[in-house]
Amino acid sequence: MTSVLKNYRAALLASALAFIAVPAMAETAADLGKTLTAMGAVKAGNADNTIPAYDGGIATPPAGYKPGDHLADPFAAEKPLAKIDASNMAKVADKLTDGQKAMLQRYPDFYLNIYPTHRTSAVPKAIEEATIANASTAKLTEDGNGVLGAKRGVPFPIPHNGLEAIWNHLLRFAGFSTHRTILQVNPTESGDYTPITIDETVLFSYSSGLDTGNIQTYFLQAVTGPARLAGEVLLVHETINQVAEPRQAWTYNPGQRRVRRAPNVAYDNPGTASDGLRTNDQLGLFNGSPDRYDWKLIGRKEIYVPYNNYKLSSDQVKSSDAIKPKHLNPDLLRFELHRVWVVEATVKPGVSHLYARRVFYIDEDSWQILTTDCYDQRGQLWRVGDSYGLEYWQVPVYRTGVDSIYDLQSGRYTAIGFYNESAPPDFSVKLTPDDFTPETLRNAGVR
Repeated sequence: MTSVLKNYRAALLASALAFIAVPAMAETAADLGKTLTAMGAVKAGNADNTIPAYDGGIATPPAGYKPGDHLADPFAAEKPLAKIDASNMAKVADKLTDGQKAMLQRYPDFYLNIYPTHRTSAVPKAIEEATIANASTAKLTEDGNGVLGAKRGVPFPIPHNGLEAIWNHLLRFAGFSTHRTILQVNPTESGDYTPITIDETVLFSYSSGLDTGNIQTYFLQAVTGPARLAGEVLLVHETINQVAEPRQAWTYNPGQRRVRRAPNVAYDNPGTASDGLRTNDQLGLFNGSPDRYDWKLIGRKEIYVPYNNYKLSSDQVKSSDAIKPKHLNPDLLRFELHRVWVVEATVKPGVSHLYARRVFYIDEDSWQILTTDCYDQRGQLWRVGDSYGLEYWQVPVYRTGVDSIYDLQSGRYTAIGFYNESAPPDFSVKLTPDDFTPETLRNAGVR
């Protein structure tokens, strides 16, 4: 076992205390839309102007954009400000995560290209207004496993604890509905892989303001290739309080031509077609119930994070250009300095999960988790997750394009979300809850 995989939690926490700001307890709902954005981010830039003030993000398409177009990179002409690798990372250690340091040390050919920061995140006006209203009405359930008094927007734009912060991610705006055809890959250590084609349809009922009770999202995922996997379909009714009402899931098996309940599509069970490299609750870097962890809000911090990754999702490159042995092609990845909320999750006593501890770095502008470090039962860093997101200005929404989970111990990774050779996500698809019934699942079987 290499030294980069050993537990250095104590050293990390000791150094963290020196530069992580505690939550600004003086912030109140009255500050939203003034010194804070409607989503709760600090409007001002940072002291040395490396993070700009928020100016509303990118909320409208550029001239010439047509529905169905791949998004052009608005920053294509920019050159990296710096290239961080194992040889110079000590100079900026305070702006790197534990996982990033381990990646740089584990893989000599891996590096972070640092670009100018652009706070592109924007949401529809209705989501902003709902978020401001939620700041005065939303509250956690007594056990923290649900949210009351919130509608459509982020429930806790001014979080006071780790549970409130993670609920902001879980109920963040990711669109009203979407359909996309994407690739997932699980390369071997030598780089061999078989592309897995996935057709995914989602209705975000909470964000859409639909009266669907405890259900926040309807999710339908069909594997369409390769032939040995084609026809497997997963249907999920994602509930808000999953302790009171567990996530409802069904699968269609093409060999048996039967729809079955799937109670194990949750927590640390293996994610769909991920070769065991991702848990179910790592889709989107974290999803599902927070009930197996104790959550701690560390505070805001300035970190180099994946952001504005238009190049990675462009039709100007092929997915094979990005998929390399051990990690994605670093030359296609863009990192920027952003303020993030740091949240630590520790497994509760007497509860089991593959990851004993997880650290999440959540974008203050969008509440999207941008990167995460996952530790095993021995306290050793095991997996690092990155969300290579971009602003889809036609909605508008900042959300993931490609997600990756890097396994430092095996030298492998899984990545999902490539659509370079297919149509980009369609956010205009019209959906209702009736499109997400077990009968719909049966009809979706392809063989």
